Amino acid sequence: MKRLRLLKSSFIALSLALTATVLTGPLPKAMAEERPLVIARDMDVNSLDPARAWCDTCQIYNTSVYEQLVTLDKDNKVVPLLAASWEANTEQTQFTFKLDPAAKFSDGSPVESKDVKWSFERLKNIKGNGAFLADPIVSIDTPDAQTAVIKLAAPNSEFLNQVAAAFLSVLNSDVATANGALSDATAAEKDTSENWFLTHSAGSGPFVLESYEPNAELRLKRNDAYWRKAPAVPAVVFRQVKDAVAQAQMLQSGAADIAMQIDPETAKTLEGSQVKVERVPSFNYVYVALSPGAKANTVKLSPEVREAISIAIDRTSLIDFTLGGAGRPIATPIPLGFPGGDGHEIPAYNVEKAKELLAKAGAADGFEMQSIYPDLNVYGVDFSLMMQKIQQDLAKVGIKVKLSPVPFANWREAANGDHIPLTAVFFAPDFYGSSQYVDVFGLSEGSVWAKRAGGAVDPTIINNETGKLMKKALAAPTADEANKIWFEAGEMMAKDRIIIPMVSPDLILAYGPNVKGVRYSACCNLPLAEISN
Repeated sequence: MKRLRLLKSSFIALSLALTATVLTGPLPKAMAEERPLVIARDMDVNSLDPARAWCDTCQIYNTSVYEQLVTLDKDNKVVPLLAASWEANTEQTQFTFKLDPAAKFSDGSPVESKDVKWSFERLKNIKGNGAFLADPIVSIDTPDAQTAVIKLAAPNSEFLNQVAAAFLSVLNSDVATANGALSDATAAEKDTSENWFLTHSAGSGPFVLESYEPNAELRLKRNDAYWRKAPAVPAVVFRQVKDAVAQAQMLQSGAADIAMQIDPETAKTLEGSQVKVERVPSFNYVYVALSPGAKANTVKLSPEVREAISIAIDRTSLIDFTLGGAGRPIATPIPLGFPGGDGHEIPAYNVEKAKELLAKAGAADGFEMQSIYPDLNVYGVDFSLMMQKIQQDLAKVGIKVKLSPVPFANWREAANGDHIPLTAVFFAPDFYGSSQYVDVFGLSEGSVWAKRAGGAVDPTIINNETGKLMKKALAAPTADEANKIWFEAGEMMAKDRIIIPMVSPDLILAYGPNVKGVRYSACCNLPLAEISN
């Protein structure tokens, strides 16, 4: 992943609930089963073109209207989807997929290897946010209509997990091409299909696009030609609702079946009703970051100063203050539950040791620190509340933090410009794999956070060892061996103390007694085809 997502991938605080349709009498069973599923959420749609789409809603859309070669089950195990089988060479640089001969697009035409080749090459050449998933592909051979042979530039033990990502959707190349879509090297400049994708779809998924009204409504309907088990609901309607309280009210009034982005406090208002509310662990997290190369630094953010800042923050109190305890502390920027993410020691809150470290660094009298951060509420965490708590904690060791909440676009400009001494951000996975985290947070030269932390000004923060570990893990012959290497990379990133994770917020799942099949997915966010109402 080469960027941060505003309310994205996969993985924001979900809340799901049953709606009882307001009627004078009960619906006949057949009619009740055919009622559309209504979802209230803050839609962050930037595009409905799978090669350009980049958002959490996009993950749901891309895995409901389109399909991938493989997908993940509830245990994050790779299972067949369009591909009935696959094999990899010993070096994990070549993957051969055999398509299921029964697979077909919504227009009834067969899904063929030419569609896989065209779709993956288009993702790469459109050069959108998701292009990094296709960039390592050197070539795709199609010896017959059911076989796709994908060759990579380097070993990649995570490639199957990446292929399950929503952004590697397989499109009906004939239909898309007829409507202005291109897959060759000119695609970024000459592809004219984006508007067509706002009113049409060209996939093989359980649903098809019915209509889309930006900032208002997205409608899907059942794909009557679906080649696998038909979805239980005839249609899905996403309605734009930004406020969590408004979403909860829609659930209670019967205006929505599913609500998303409901925070812990709002979830309490659903207690005592027919709505069932539960918390489940997520792969998302919120972190603070330090930039030793920031122009506004008043002292050198040495390793001692960075460690002092880390242990001066009371994480347990912060989680209670911001989430009412509905989250887990996290030590390294690899999610809990991902390879190498578990088992790291959480930095212990220790004011006295923090003071000793500051004194050792020549900052015993304290100092002032600028903090610019996005003015957001993400995964139920109000960034302003969190930063106020951090401000109070750091004041106890003599660090005076000046808080400056700004719109996300302004934050990005500051982070990439003169850099920010202390900031707060969030991250959600684009696929089930740890390479994306080492790639972004590992501080190898040229990486996202090596730049944002001011590595060009303070090269001491550059750590090319993490990049070496990533290559080693991706070439590991077994998952166990790879996990050990990912853990080592996680330890290294934690000790660098440039990225200091704070909390992995729980997801809030709320649903009525008749809603079934709801689950949180590492690849698909919310698998719509599994839900019945």
